[in-house]
Amino acid sequence: MSKQRVIVTGEKQTFLIRVIIKKLQDVGLECGYVDLDIDALNSNMVEDSLIILYMDEGDRPGDEVLHFIVDQMLEIGGMIIPIGEKNDVRYIKEHVSEDLIYTEFYRPVKNEELVATVDDFFKKVESGEFRKSILVVDDDPSYLNLVRGWLSGTYKVSMATSGLKAIKWLGKNRVDLILLDHEMPVTSGPQVLEMLRSDPETESIPVMFLTGKSDKQSVMDVLSLKPEGYFLKTIEKDELLKNLNSFFEKRKSKSEMC
Repeated sequence: MSKQRVIVTGEKQTFLIRVIIKKLQDVGLECGYVDLDIDALNSNMVEDSLIILYMDEGDRPGDEVLHFIVDQMLEIGGMIIPIGEKNDVRYIKEHVSEDLIYTEFYRPVKNEELVATVDDFFKKVESGEFRKSILVVDDDPSYLNLVRGWLSGTYKVSMATSGLKAIKWLGKNRVDLILLDHEMPVTSGPQVLEMLRSDPETESIPVMFLTGKSDKQSVMDVLSLKPEGYFLKTIEKDELLKNLNSFFEKRKSKSEMC
């Protein structure tokens, strides 16, 4: 569960910033002021941190600091709420991906509205709304539970014990990635992939195969189906998480370039 940490940062700690911090602390949130400085910010960020970037007129963060904040938000799953004059907020929105900005406020801020917005953010964090969703499909319940245990702290994880159950589940649910067992009885991984690609509703969902076979021919057979990737079932937890994170980062970068 998130520690619900709110970082309020700006060029200096003003009276209005202190009022915002007090209002957020009064509703039980862990909140404090941090200088708009890379070292200070770096030592105070935790997973799912929310940064309130308070800008007095013209007091925008420098490019280096702003770039650092963006990189950190991507890494820890946090978001930003910029507060300032319209021109300053517009500047932030022009330099920060929109999916890293939860919302924005113009000065003067209505503190009750800000507190409600912050509370709403953390409710969504706890419900997993901001996490990428992964469907794991495998006929081995033990392996399914193992992978779910590895991924559930970082992603929203759903499971299906057969290809047909996966297809049925996808008829009512959306997902960001499917981890699909290549060798399954009745309906194999390749057959499931073919069905997914033939349906306009599911054709664009990325699929990565899970396979227990590491010989060259088996790997070539898997790759010939043109999945987004594949993992051997002997993969360790840290390596799997690293590769999935890299996949989503690259996919995000490509979408931003389009």
